[in-house]
Amino acid sequence: MTRGLRLIRDGVTAFALLALVALIAAKLNDAAKIEHAGAFHAADGDSLVLGDGRLRLEGIDAPELNQSCERAGKAWACGRAARAALQEMVLASGTLCQGSRRDRYDRLLVVCRSGAGGDINAAMVRRGMAISYGDYGKEEAEAKAQRAGLWAGTFERPRDVRDHARQSSGFDGALRFIGQMVGWE
Repeated sequence: MTRGLRLIRDGVTAFALLALVALIAAKLNDAAKIEHAGAFHAADGDSLVLGDGRLRLEGIDAPELNQSCERAGKAWACGRAARAALQEMVLASGTLCQGSRRDRYDRLLVVCRSGAGGDINAAMVRRGMAISYGDYGKEEAEAKAQRAGLWAGTFERPRDVRDHARQSSGFDGALRFIGQMVGWE
């Protein structure tokens, strides 16, 4: 076989292998989207329940359900307000939530859209009822500029609230509680 024919054969083989690798990568990256529609119940400002399925709104973090925030010098139940806002949004007919990955608690990570096509995750951040957790920076900047929801006062980031709760549980939490009871702190 001549050198020119071997080069063509090797080039065609390399191209075919690259095409095969590209097809395999596309197939692996194209995980099937799971869709849910129906009567959603907001468990909190970034989690939904549908039957026995649990869904987590991807890219946002809302206040913990029992979290309080401050606005105009007064405490307000921002966690309950976030849940009420999400419940109102998912009540719209035609709400559809889609996702393909699960979090460490086995909740399906979803982006939800209202019947009119609006991104509910983005709307929660835009209204100041949740903060961006990676995907909604533009909406968070809008909420901050308009001093909407959480941004109208002061609040502790939901992740920090969860971290404090974990630190307060267990032996350290018991010692802290005893210390407060006997006046050490």
